[in-house]
Amino acid sequence: MSEHILLCKRCSRYTMHETCHVCGDKTVSVVPAKYSPHDLYGKYRRQVKHDELKKKGWL
Repeated sequence: MSEHILLCKRCSRYTMHETCHVCGDKTVSVVPAKYSPHDLYGKYRRQVKHDELKKKGWL
């Protein structure tokens, strides 16, 4: 069991287990990454986020 709250991407339920107790899918952490001014991959994460928003028609 984890110390953090986890999210099941398939059924959007929160749990503290590594697998969802409803659908059995693997869960992911909902805790954001720590901020660092020396973030080497920030540019790429922002680009992916921008592309996702554009694909949804929100930009």
